Amino acid sequence: MSSDRRASVPVRTRLADGRELLYFFDGDGGRPHASLPEDTRELPARPATPELRYDRLLGEWVSYAAHRQSRTHLPPARECPLCPSSDTRATEIPAPDYDVAVFENRFPAFGPETGGALRPPDWAFEEFPAVGRCEVVAFSADHAASFPGLTRQRVRTVIDAWTHRTAELSRLAGVGQVFIFENRGAEIGVTLHHPHGQIYAYPFPTPRTLTQLESARRYRAEGRGELFADLLADELADGRRIVARGRYWTAYVPYAARMPLEVHVVPHRSVPDLPALSHEEREELSGLYLDVLQRIEALYPTPTPYIAAWYQAPVNHPLRGQYRVHLQVTSPRRAAGKLKYLAGSEAAMGAFIGDVIPEDTAERLRGALPPFAASRAAEDEA
Repeated sequence: MSSDRRASVPVRTRLADGRELLYFFDGDGGRPHASLPEDTRELPARPATPELRYDRLLGEWVSYAAHRQSRTHLPPARECPLCPSSDTRATEIPAPDYDVAVFENRFPAFGPETGGALRPPDWAFEEFPAVGRCEVVAFSADHAASFPGLTRQRVRTVIDAWTHRTAELSRLAGVGQVFIFENRGAEIGVTLHHPHGQIYAYPFPTPRTLTQLESARRYRAEGRGELFADLLADELADGRRIVARGRYWTAYVPYAARMPLEVHVVPHRSVPDLPALSHEEREELSGLYLDVLQRIEALYPTPTPYIAAWYQAPVNHPLRGQYRVHLQVTSPRRAAGKLKYLAGSEAAMGAFIGDVIPEDTAERLRGALPPFAASRAAEDEA
């Protein structure tokens, strides 16, 4: 891949109900606006912003979006709302073809209202609007495609889209954190088979992120330095759980992995979110991320369900500078035909019991495909 590739510049339009739609294109250029038709559907009005309630016992927010009960659920390919539109059927994407498309979710868990500052309620029962924004990211016009099967150029375009959306959504009033993720497989709970991910712009920092920030704060307060840097350094020094390593990124199975398949992809430099990455870091990420997903895919003869989750620093948190963006890919698949279910200890108490030793998982992943460094060298020579 050319090292002088510029980030994809999106083309913006609106869907019939006012939701924003952005097209991102592979390569340096864009397609003419004339080739992107308008949405001519007659759509109902957008739903009201969901309700937000505060759990005082756990100190966490819960969104209630009852309208999501009516969202599309595992339709056949001929009825897929993420496929391109045709002369006989209009979908969420009016274009007859596309590379990557990002649009506001028709059934959002947060938004469409934005703005306002949250505070823990002063009394027991007080509702707030679940402001924010939820977007869908369609990775390909091909209904039968999958992220592990994308070209490296397409993965780079997806990273461009994620970066662009993180930057824009972080500037929206009231947004506390931007979360990018892909749910893959019916076992995970996806409602559409078409290859896609989502972006949530929460009105608060998420509980898992706050826990990580508190660990980093406590680690530094004890005079130990930067937690994220030391975790990476310790994994590199140990070496047994390293899956793939590049110049700017390392992928490893964490020492205390909770899921049977769990890989963390971490930048060598301390940056809070995707927009803070350099061109070179994004370029290498497109190859290493694809490498990790293809290794996971190669473990079994059938597609493996997974959640790919980007952990980014909260937007305006005082400890934002101590956070390091990273990716966590997890799968409940513990063997061919067997899944790990979060039952009593995990679901009720949050106390995980591992089924697979992390070092064994890392060894299997390392052997699944040629090392990333070798594949990258071959690509550079080509």
